[in-house]
Amino acid sequence: MIRGIIIGVLALGVAGTAYWGYQEHREKNAILLNAENNYQRAFHDLTYQMDLLHDKIGTTLAMNSRHSLSPSLVEVWRLTSEAHSDVGQLPLTLLPFNKTEEFLAKIGKFSYRTAVRDLEKEPLSEEEYETLKVLYKQSGDIQNELRKVQHMVLQNNLRWMDVELALASGKEQTDNTIIDGFKTVEKTVSGYDESDFGPTFTNLQKKDDNFKKIKGKTISEKEAISIAKKYMKFDGNAEVKVTENGKGSDYGFYSISIRNKKTGQEGSMDITKKAGYPIWFINHRDVTKQNLSLNDANLKAAAFLKENGYKNLELFESTQYDNTGVFNFVTKENNIRIYPEALKVEVALDNGSIIGFSAEDYLKSFNEAREIEKPVLTSEQARAKVNPNFKVMEERQAVIVNDLNKEVLCYEFLGTIGDDSYRIFINAVDGVEEEVEKLKNAEEVYDEVI
Repeated sequence: MIRGIIIGVLALGVAGTAYWGYQEHREKNAILLNAENNYQRAFHDLTYQMDLLHDKIGTTLAMNSRHSLSPSLVEVWRLTSEAHSDVGQLPLTLLPFNKTEEFLAKIGKFSYRTAVRDLEKEPLSEEEYETLKVLYKQSGDIQNELRKVQHMVLQNNLRWMDVELALASGKEQTDNTIIDGFKTVEKTVSGYDESDFGPTFTNLQKKDDNFKKIKGKTISEKEAISIAKKYMKFDGNAEVKVTENGKGSDYGFYSISIRNKKTGQEGSMDITKKAGYPIWFINHRDVTKQNLSLNDANLKAAAFLKENGYKNLELFESTQYDNTGVFNFVTKENNIRIYPEALKVEVALDNGSIIGFSAEDYLKSFNEAREIEKPVLTSEQARAKVNPNFKVMEERQAVIVNDLNKEVLCYEFLGTIGDDSYRIFINAVDGVEEEVEKLKNAEEVYDEVI
């Protein structure tokens, strides 16, 4: 009797375990099937988007009407965004595919920046048409390679889960049709030289990342260390490490790390080889109880900039984070703010020392020979271009960099709509609304809920 009961319990246990295992297997298969379906959808969508993209670029080349060109270029931009999104949904994290993604980004940037400008006043140049021809050919190359992969996937019923498994296990070197196909796509794109895109496209890609406007002699490593100690207020008893960077680029800089042997305090700085300008620096230390107001800290930041030779600056934004104050300054020339020339200073509110500084934007944009265009519109005419519900509180003239990466003179209006504050820039020449920025509201403080 007892033996029969034990056998019955064991049988129920085995049956229960088998059923649980069966359910787990079903759920696992359902998850894998869902993932496989998503991968297949993203891949076939990518192939389809590349077909559309190639055709749309070709259609754009055949157009002559400026009225049709802008919507067509916007459609090119949309298709590249969708193709980029499809690539991101494929299990290619461990497979180098950055060149193809970069290629899609370049097409998107070119088409967007061309579409948003007034093509009636500034039609496509011969160089831009040449760039479109190059993009048309190269997108066709990628289209053909992806179609080959798609044909093999459909013909042999290949699974993307096998790709993910191969990449995760490091076995992508073995024969895998999908991986091999995508490597071929990447190799095809890698063969495109930057100059293949034409001079117009190259100009769109380059801000002054090389600090070309900096003037002065090239400093030595010893001089760089001296400058770093001066900025970071470190005495002679310090351990210094220097790394020389910039090889292969048009400019060079030193990366300097300093540690005070007595206090253990550390600091880091990047400094240009030409003229020895700090690109940024940070003093790593704990900031204790606040003793200075934000206004007092602002005076410390302004004095620091003046002491180090930065002139004609105006504070335009200040923020407090815990016990530090962060201050943003811009150049002010003939009562016009030059927003591209921006500097950031971080001040410790316990003793007023400078613990952070960034001049990268300033160094890239600084231009003593800048010619600021004269406004065509009056202040009143520019005001008429803003939203009628916008209540203007302040106004000034300012230079900003627009979506076409061009410096433009604007009227800057600060004001409110309802409870929200905005900064609006209206082009002082043609009245275009160049930028609308919503300013941050004060963070709401929530009482602790018990």
